[in-house]
Amino acid sequence: MEPVQGTAASSRRGRVVMLVDNGVHGDSRVQKAARSVAEAGWEVILVGIRRGAATEDSWRIGDAEVRLIGVSRRIPHPVAYRRALLRRPLAYRPGPDGRRKMQRLKARRDDLDLRLSEIKVARREGAMSRLSELGRKGVLAVPYFKNKAMFQWVKFRNAELKRLQERQQDPRSRIDNLALRFWQKTMGDRAWRRLDPELWDYELAFAPVLDELKPDLIHAHDFRMLGVGARATMRARAAGRDVKLVWDAHEFVPGIIGRPKNLRWLPAQIAYVREHAPYADAVMTVSPTLADLLRKMHDLPEQPSVVLNAPPRTLTPEQRALPVPDLRALCGIDAATPLLVYCGGINPSRGVDIMIRALTELPAAHVALVSLHPNGKVPTMIELEELAAQLGVADRVHLLPYVPHWQVPQFLAAADAGVIPIHHKPNHEIALITKFFEYSHARLPMVVSDVQTMADTTRATGQGEVFVADDLTDYLRAVRTVLADPERYRKAYDQPGLLEGWTWEAQAQVMEDVYRRLLPGRPPVSPAPALRLEKAAPVS
Repeated sequence: MEPVQGTAASSRRGRVVMLVDNGVHGDSRVQKAARSVAEAGWEVILVGIRRGAATEDSWRIGDAEVRLIGVSRRIPHPVAYRRALLRRPLAYRPGPDGRRKMQRLKARRDDLDLRLSEIKVARREGAMSRLSELGRKGVLAVPYFKNKAMFQWVKFRNAELKRLQERQQDPRSRIDNLALRFWQKTMGDRAWRRLDPELWDYELAFAPVLDELKPDLIHAHDFRMLGVGARATMRARAAGRDVKLVWDAHEFVPGIIGRPKNLRWLPAQIAYVREHAPYADAVMTVSPTLADLLRKMHDLPEQPSVVLNAPPRTLTPEQRALPVPDLRALCGIDAATPLLVYCGGINPSRGVDIMIRALTELPAAHVALVSLHPNGKVPTMIELEELAAQLGVADRVHLLPYVPHWQVPQFLAAADAGVIPIHHKPNHEIALITKFFEYSHARLPMVVSDVQTMADTTRATGQGEVFVADDLTDYLRAVRTVLADPERYRKAYDQPGLLEGWTWEAQAQVMEDVYRRLLPGRPPVSPAPALRLEKAAPVS
């Protein structure tokens, strides 16, 4: 890897290496953290993962350098590559062997078919006698029928492998449940090594990069990078360097939706986090509720610091220079048309389908879904488009691409209301999610489902209406109430200190306090002046 370019570490407060298990572009929290820490005078190198569609491996976010690295699948999961002789003794060993044999037999069949065709053509053209034809066909009969029999045998063994893998992925499987409990009992929190060894792929990819960069502080974003950062920290300390580790917990791992076809996955992630959490010198997270859960679950010596994923209140000149798209123009509607907006990723647990279904009862309203990733549509988006077509409201549903994270509030401000229709899931209950703050800085009246933290906050501030999750009738009530008097809800944002506390600048100060406590004696550097983001308003 090339040496770090730019300002030398010796002229700054120290080197911070941030780790994240994604491609950086779609992660606003990580981008804002890297930029603000660099502005505070730290040398920041953000290391992420290069995905298939990535067009660049390195760039800068302000003064922070971004580097993407490849993560290969070097240690396959045991469920995917495990042979079970007692269950399906005739199944092929997991892997490409069965498919490869099938293709070879198909090729052999095609070759034999060609030779038979040549015999038939020669006989038809009179170039071969009947006796010669029969003789040559007889010579081919044995390899032909042998190949056909082998084809059926290989096909059967491939089918056995498929049935075996389906059984191994069945959460009701007694054998796999017994194996899961065995490894948990015998290995405790180290059981992830058996349950999901693919986690080692991150270690094998990131470890040499971290060792070469020699950071003063490692900032591990989310749970997969916690273990990577913990092991790098211990290696550095063993070599005589006092490296500090910050764990930035973005979600509550036990509350993650597991993988239906892999009952080992979620227990493995929980064990992985429990093993490595004690190595963190400081923990920060996204909400007070999650901070309480983390301290209790991991017996942390102090309460995690809370860093909300709020929008920035100030913009750099480069950010300011980028024109903000006109939301209503993209939807092809005028200022008088009621517009409900949703911003963010879409999957079944986000509950976005209720916005489409409600349009049959809201004949004047339109829905804007700011959810289209540069990589294209996910299956759930296609299903929503099909639902809109079936209900006859497709012309009032607008699927729009993401905009840069600093533009989101101003872009959304042209709507009449922001909707958060998420379903009841553990991680949905415990935090104010990013779009909540983006809607707030857009000064949008909100329509939110009754997930605990957001519902309580919305009722307390008066900035919107709460409805029962996935209840169409109650959703319609909430939408109609908000649209009838939107100014009533917009006034909530005039409360002194409300929006000021929900800014990234306030959160960056929390991070700065954590860094200064871990690495004292390194005075901050005054950041370059930025331009204040004016109160969001529709862009014409």
